[in-house]
Order: sequence, then C-alpha cells, then structure tokens
Amino acid sequence: MSTFDNVSVTLKANQYFDGKVTSRTVVFADETKKTLGIMMPGEYEFGTSEKELMEITDGQLDILLPGETEWQSISAGESFYVPANASFQVKAVTVVDYCCSYLAE
Repeated sequence: MSTFDNVSVTLKANQYFDGKVTSRTVVFADETKKTLGIMMPGEYEFGTSEKELMEITDGQLDILLPGETEWQSISAGESFYVPANASFQVKAVTVVDYCCSYLAE
C-alpha cells in the first residue's frame, strides 16, 4: 500500500536517539495505529509493548530479533515481525524509511 486514505496524523513527531529516529502516528477510522518514520544510519535498540510489523519502504538495515543470535539484513520492500514486550537491535546501514503497524495479539 503506498497511500492511506481517511486517516488522522499526529503533527508532533516522536523523536528518539537525539532525533536520529523520528516517526509520526497515523490513526485509522477503526482506531488502529501505524507510525511512519525515518532512521538515520546508526545502531539502535528498541523496545516494544505490542506486537509489531516493521515494513521497510526505503534503505537497508541489519536486525537482531529477540532470541536470535544471527543478524539479518533487511532492505526496501521487506518486512519483519517483533513480538510484544520485547527488545530488538537495529543497525541502519543507510537512511531507512519505515512503516510500523501495531498488531493485536
């Protein structure tokens, strides 16, 4: 999906890691939420409270998911899931454009 129709967008950005990662929240008519964001090159660790689907729309990153010992390379057009109440590590190789969907368990 390249566009979202009939949504509300939070004007104020969510900022993390001294502004190196930013996102904006998109709320749909059914109250589900997604965030659209940008990650500058660097290494980050994120925590989750809900199950997430991370879709990479541009760029390249390496991820270390919970319980894994090997890094995976993810590029534009690919995605990955993160379980609820977990943390995962990211190495953004390039500027990364992403969409994060929050999923019900």
